[in-house]
Amino acid sequence: MLHRQIRGIFHDRSREGAQLIYIIKFLYSFVLPPGIFVVLLLAASVWLWRKSRKQAMTIAAIALLLYLSVIPLTSQALIKGLERQYDQPGSVGGDVIVVLGGGATRGTPDLGGEGNLSGGAANRLLTAVRLHRATGLPILFSGGQVFSDSGNEADIARRQLIALGVPEGDILVENRSLNTEQNAVYTAALLKSSGLSHPVLVTSAFHLPRAIREFRLAGVEPEPFPTDYLASGGRFAFYPGLLSPSSAAAATAGTAFKEYLGLLALKLR
Repeated sequence: MLHRQIRGIFHDRSREGAQLIYIIKFLYSFVLPPGIFVVLLLAASVWLWRKSRKQAMTIAAIALLLYLSVIPLTSQALIKGLERQYDQPGSVGGDVIVVLGGGATRGTPDLGGEGNLSGGAANRLLTAVRLHRATGLPILFSGGQVFSDSGNEADIARRQLIALGVPEGDILVENRSLNTEQNAVYTAALLKSSGLSHPVLVTSAFHLPRAIREFRLAGVEPEPFPTDYLASGGRFAFYPGLLSPSSAAAATAGTAFKEYLGLLALKLR
């Protein structure tokens, strides 16, 4: 009996401690950017209320729009609209695994060389290696040096693929492309010259809808294989943290807006 009481006391304290942590996190999110900007705009709106209600309401509306764009509740809904368009298949039937780059650094230390793929691109590469081991299909990595201070994605990927045990003969690289459109056009040409025609397209789930359309415009019908998900699946579960502004939520929302604008541009092309 005493043992149960002691366990109950510690359990209650643990729950209270966790709740306190979440409260602190929520309040703290309005002290750092981007939350602090929402607070400052609302403060400006209150200060202007007596002088000009029209200006005050305009600033308050801007604060509301900013707040909605930097909370997980909004950003997850936006990104899920992209990530749920294609399901990850249980098996693949193509003749090559095509992986799209998504950023890289240069001059950064790595095992066996310099330069690293960014988080999203590294997740795509990891998925491709696992698919290669399961299917024996060759890997074609597409991505060049996008900026003067970034790394060449395909060259870095080639080195890392070899280090991960993929035979050199099973690796193809397209290291010139600077965007998704060029990924598709240059990859299509390389596939044709290599006698390959049924690619399994591996890229981030949010990027896949636009990438599929670009490849179709380039004359290639790829088999979609989404990876690198930014939003959790399953049933929606509300918690106060979904209303906390954060730079991560802002970045996710920005990524989603970029993809939606890209899809719109494809329709207008």
